[in-house]
Amino acid sequence: MRSLPPLNALRAFEATARNMSVTKAANELNVTPSAVSHQIKALEEYYDVKLFLPARRKLRLTDSGRLLIPALSEAFNKIFMVSDHLRSLEKHKLLTVGAAGSFAVKWLIPKISGFTEEFPDIEVRIAATPLMKDATEEALTNEDVDIVVRFGPGHYSGYQVDYLFPEVVFPVCSPDIITSERPLNEPSDLQNFNLIHDEGYMHYSTEGVRFHTTFPDWTMWLEAAGVTEINANRGSRFSTSIMAIEAALDGQGVVLGRSVLVQDDLSAGKLIKPLELSVSNVFAYYVICLKENAVNPEISAFRYWLEKKAKDSALMVNIKPSPV
Repeated sequence: MRSLPPLNALRAFEATARNMSVTKAANELNVTPSAVSHQIKALEEYYDVKLFLPARRKLRLTDSGRLLIPALSEAFNKIFMVSDHLRSLEKHKLLTVGAAGSFAVKWLIPKISGFTEEFPDIEVRIAATPLMKDATEEALTNEDVDIVVRFGPGHYSGYQVDYLFPEVVFPVCSPDIITSERPLNEPSDLQNFNLIHDEGYMHYSTEGVRFHTTFPDWTMWLEAAGVTEINANRGSRFSTSIMAIEAALDGQGVVLGRSVLVQDDLSAGKLIKPLELSVSNVFAYYVICLKENAVNPEISAFRYWLEKKAKDSALMVNIKPSPV
């Protein structure tokens, strides 16, 4: 290890040179002027040089003092900056939450202010993460995220997995597209409307097996409703749930809304549920983290908050049709 001069001596010299006053340096360091002079003398003896020129009134640096002070000031400034940053990190904990984009936009982001109000010392960063199971594992093990909200079958062995809420799908649309001339009172009335297809489910998989064959789509819903005269494959197609929902909000047709993702738009009256039938999804929502991190204060707080919010979303499974 390289030998360095005493820290107190360096501080005394830096404060004196910056203020050009032993008295001001002493006040800054909360010591006596005699103690400052003693530390400066010790530093001069350590380097075997003079750092200040003899002067009766105004201090002046020697060439050695002028050589030392810039590097010393820069070093102390860096230490102060890092110290402030460390204190800030200690006061405000950062929690990175991974979630699929559609879930983050339609459910998590509108509610996250409630978490920060309840836990003001925890700063939340929301990261859009891929939907696959292996991507979830990679994000957690590589420490890209602290905790992940996932929509899937729930098979995440080796992790702390908490069930949040189920999901059902049902037709939703803008109230503006329903008129007395074009009602939507029965499933068969859908033949007069554009069907919006949410193909976001085609991205979901676990251990290499895709689940699009069991994810509720228009073919499954119409079959459950006993409707055979409507071509379930016609209409507009979107690769993400949020785009499909936006198309419905824009009045472009009727989409099979995922209960968790459309709940806020239903509550605000931007979308309505015109028909009774809902079809259960084989998937549900889970919150996942590493087992060894489950007791982390920030992660525990977020899990606690999610559990409370999950109760409200679980009620959406039994939502009644909207009055038209």
